[in-house]
Amino acid sequence: MANEKPLRKISQAFKELEAAVNSQTAEIEVAPFSSACSLVSPLFGCLGIAFKFAEIDYVAKVHDLAEASKSISTLPVLLDRDIEGDSVRKAGSHSRNLLRVKRGLDMVRVLFEQIIVTKGNSLKDAASKAYAQVFAPHHGWVIRKAVAAGMYALPTKEQLLHKLNEDENSASVQMQNYIAASTPLILYIDKLFHSRKLGVDW
Repeated sequence: MANEKPLRKISQAFKELEAAVNSQTAEIEVAPFSSACSLVSPLFGCLGIAFKFAEIDYVAKVHDLAEASKSISTLPVLLDRDIEGDSVRKAGSHSRNLLRVKRGLDMVRVLFEQIIVTKGNSLKDAASKAYAQVFAPHHGWVIRKAVAAGMYALPTKEQLLHKLNEDENSASVQMQNYIAASTPLILYIDKLFHSRKLGVDW
């Protein structure tokens, strides 16, 4: 990641998606969505062993959506195809993968919120809260236990910012940008599922 600024790329890509959500008329296209999501992948890698499972899972699901974008134009079409094929909840379905990717985005959003408000150099509280809020309700005991153990191997805030080539002020700005841009996008995806009576807790 030498000289790259992944946080800037992430916040820029999600601002563009936010503009699409806010335009009301446009449907979110699968290709730019999966492209923006792929920029988030290195963040999980920076968090070390605690989020290794999330990184592997997230990267695979984003890859699936990127492949899907070759034949499926928008997120609503993606869900409707799975509904027609009666495969929404099947393992490996695009809809299921979209839901998992959305959780990854949400976890990063909560993590950034917590990093901004947490004093000190430890990421343990911020990461624990983000995990507990977004992932833990969907994980069995074994994964939760492994994550709790991994929390002790998290990088410090300083180490994380160093990996991302940011200082505290610049990182805070980019994190705020991501929080602001990802929130309406996450709500948009939730609404897609709810409007089709699919729910999001599975």
